Amino acid sequence: GGAAGCFPPLIGWTAVTNELAWTPFVLFLVVFFWTPPHFWALALRYREDYANAGVPMLPSVATSSETGRQIVIYTWATVITSVALWPVAGMGAFYPTIAIILGIVFLTEAYDLWSRTKTSDELSVIKPMRLFHYSNAYLALLFVAAAIDPFLR
Repeated sequence: GGAAGCFPPLIGWTAVTNELAWTPFVLFLVVFFWTPPHFWALALRYREDYANAGVPMLPSVATSSETGRQIVIYTWATVITSVALWPVAGMGAFYPTIAIILGIVFLTEAYDLWSRTKTSDELSVIKPMRLFHYSNAYLALLFVAAAIDPFLR
């Protein structure tokens, strides 16, 4: 399901330019790597529901700490890919500045969640929805920065 949500940048780029380039592929990867930390944070909150329904979402089949570790790994991949868009798309200084700031906050939130899963399994302590909500803002603001950057040069 992760790849299906990544196709809009490729489709939009192709519809507007009538060709493919590296830029939409990098945007595809940003969304692809962003999807696991986003959904695993939500699934961590509802892990019992997934387990009861027999849906093998990572938080229902692995420990909370392992889920937190995987979230950190995929958050790093997301941030690295987001910053890689800068040279690939020929962005100015605005986009990478915003991408780095947003990425630092995303990583901080991911590490915070992981550290909480190491000390407790209680949702009130882990607070996975905090990362889930930030991940929404992260992706939206990142794409807004990518859209605004060309107008600032």
